[in-house]
Amino acid sequence: MSLDPLSEAKGIEKEIIAWRRDFHMHPELKYEEERTSKIAEEHLRKWGYSIKRVGTGIIADIGEGNKTIALRADMDALPIQEETDVSYKSRIPGKMHACGHDAHTAMLLGAAKIIAEHREELNGRVRLIFQPAEEGGNGAVRMIEGGALEGVNAIFGFHVWMDLPSGVIGIRDGPFLAGAGFFGARIIGKGGHGAFPHEAIDPIPIASEIVLALQTIVSRNVNPIETGVVSVTAINGGTAFNVIPEEVTLKGTFRYYQPEIGEMIKRRTAEVIGGIAKTHGARAEFDINNLVPPTINSREMADFVRKVARRYGLRWGKVAMSMGAEDFAYYLQRVPGAFLALGIRNEEKGIIYPHHHPRFDIDEDVLHLGTAMEVALAFEFSRS
Repeated sequence: MSLDPLSEAKGIEKEIIAWRRDFHMHPELKYEEERTSKIAEEHLRKWGYSIKRVGTGIIADIGEGNKTIALRADMDALPIQEETDVSYKSRIPGKMHACGHDAHTAMLLGAAKIIAEHREELNGRVRLIFQPAEEGGNGAVRMIEGGALEGVNAIFGFHVWMDLPSGVIGIRDGPFLAGAGFFGARIIGKGGHGAFPHEAIDPIPIASEIVLALQTIVSRNVNPIETGVVSVTAINGGTAFNVIPEEVTLKGTFRYYQPEIGEMIKRRTAEVIGGIAKTHGARAEFDINNLVPPTINSREMADFVRKVARRYGLRWGKVAMSMGAEDFAYYLQRVPGAFLALGIRNEEKGIIYPHHHPRFDIDEDVLHLGTAMEVALAFEFSRS
């Protein structure tokens, strides 16, 4: 039977949506994806895949040959209380699929089913990677250490994308998502009474000065043609209206595309925090760490994706660079590939809220398009 990815994906659209809704109702945080991975594994074994478990992750292979294409979906949710009123709302208090990983898993399961039904048409091997802990857990590294990229010639992944109209597949050459790091600091002063500030070393104005100074790192150290971000996202200190606290804590993130800019931001962040604290007679303890590198697509693989999209009549366009970050970057450091976007924004349906928002949702009517593209990539790569 000849393969038509688009019509076959459309034929199992209801299954894909049902899987997505089931995963959405039962979200699991990073490295807790026991239920999700169990459901995926049961289907994959039934469809004839060979399975290797890597913690809560799955490496599933089918087909034979010298060439191997890998397709990846992440499975974890976020510690967010959902505020939608949909019938498939999260049933787990304080946990929500607010980034779309439930959709990624469902789309790849749909692709797995279609690929298995047409395995005789494969001229190579297809590897499916169901990955845990993308949200801050670097699950990609665990999967790579577990052998996910052994023998792989190219890798592709999808992310549902609120910045694209529903149904558009976003493709970009070169840098797509930013590298990311995080920092945390304790500014330790000397507590005292609010009426006698001269007898204390007040960490609150010191921390405030640090926050403002951190905003100059990019504006005064990065070439305006380049880009970077430093954001302080939390600051805590004090409990009473008349007490100067002993310490203030703050935390934040930094983003970059060029590794040298990332290293400069780390160095300047340390200098700012430590220097300002010392100037005011306080002490600073801090950690500054890289989280993930930039996500950089292969030009050759991006061109391949465009060719496949044209061949099968899938709507595609260029997706803008984003300061968001993704641990798919680790795969692309080792194997040529491309990270793709699937537009899900639909204002008529009220699907307008950004990723990580408690009212985030997905236009489910386009999920089969992601499945179709994954299937098309698998078979076209095996023939190339």
